Amino acid sequence: MTTTARAAEVVVEMWLPRYPAVPLYISGIRRLAASFQELHPEYVINVRESSYKTLPEDVDAASRQGRAPALVQYFHTSTQLARDMLTASGAPLFTSVHEAIDGRTEILGHPVVTGDILATARAYYSYDGALMAVPPLISTTLLYANTDLLQAAGVTRLPQTWDEVDGACEAVRALPGLTHGITWPNHGWIFQQAVSQSGGLLADHGNGRRGRAEKMLLDSPEMLAFAGWWRRMHRQGRYLYTGNQAYGQTVQAAWEDNFTAFAEQKVAFILSSSVEADWLLQAGRERGFGVAAGRMPYSGRFPFAGNIVGGDAIWLVDGLEPAVRDGALAFLQYLLTPEHAAERHRDTWFVPATGAAMKLLTAQGWFQQRPHLAVAVDQLAASDHSAAALGALIGEFGPIQGVITLAMHDVLLGQDDPAWRFAAANGEAQRLLDEYNAQCLGTVPGPRGPRRFIVD
Repeated sequence: MTTTARAAEVVVEMWLPRYPAVPLYISGIRRLAASFQELHPEYVINVRESSYKTLPEDVDAASRQGRAPALVQYFHTSTQLARDMLTASGAPLFTSVHEAIDGRTEILGHPVVTGDILATARAYYSYDGALMAVPPLISTTLLYANTDLLQAAGVTRLPQTWDEVDGACEAVRALPGLTHGITWPNHGWIFQQAVSQSGGLLADHGNGRRGRAEKMLLDSPEMLAFAGWWRRMHRQGRYLYTGNQAYGQTVQAAWEDNFTAFAEQKVAFILSSSVEADWLLQAGRERGFGVAAGRMPYSGRFPFAGNIVGGDAIWLVDGLEPAVRDGALAFLQYLLTPEHAAERHRDTWFVPATGAAMKLLTAQGWFQQRPHLAVAVDQLAASDHSAAALGALIGEFGPIQGVITLAMHDVLLGQDDPAWRFAAANGEAQRLLDEYNAQCLGTVPGPRGPRRFIVD
């Protein structure tokens, strides 16, 4: 147990990622840490922040020196990385929240509410039915539309399938001065969504949910259907590609370029994060046009399975002294109270994390006044919770997303056939996964465990 000058204080170290686009999140957690400490004077919740890009590497360095924090928040694509991270002794760094709760219904007087976490998010962060980590930030991908342009083009409802997107884009392109219909960033999350919607897998063993992922499936029929449709949309002028591969140093610029294209009415539709709903509506108000939010269109050629979550989850370090462990677990429950989860939604526009928070906000008339903020909840609730719908748990997810987006960049700007290019991308992704698995299983020279901590 770490103590301060007063031996009675139990310090719970909590390391959080810093996201420039979500400035109120960490300040909100700090406020809750202070109010938790008022309820439990024997505890100190010490919040430290790092760039989301470097946080996993910072945690790895600290853990191998015996200085691991108690709670760590990771981006959703780092889920398998978290499962594979080790202490200096070679033991798993994190334990499952389910195991640590151990059937208790309250901890330090706080009711255990992890069972009320939004079902699709709870399923995403579960393995063998046990909740691994607690998601405070939940999002998904939505379709946004310029309702003024749609009305002028005679489009009476938001498109729900790719074919309907084709038709709507052709209609709006007939308007004076509009050459494209829709845009979205060339980012790995978009591929994950499209493949999951179609019931496809990115990797074997049930997307890595029924055993460690060993074989990449980037050239699956579901992936190729999406890449092929995307290329056709681009060649026909219906899709606007801003030219930025959303990976590494260009991620933020790529998302901003798409936002700007929509705000400047260069397109009528955009696929973007549910977190951007209020920003997009505000952009429309400032420029004199209406904006509607809808569910992300799916293929229509495959049975719909569901959309994956984005966002983050908080992981609990294993081997903590009981007082630290219970303080950490109690604080997680405190973060999930209806009032606190609702406040976090209002501050950040991420999906309310629990059913009770949804009920509270609904009773307050929040969604009646802001129906666009409820669309993400409805979309995630439509998931069938299959391995495909939940999304993949794979190592080196960040670099693999870079491989995917580079392949699509080549398909859009070159003459590459999607089938050939994604087969090549699959080979490169397989090499990355093989190297990662060998390091984690200790079958190559050097320390066992992940050696790269790229977040994207």
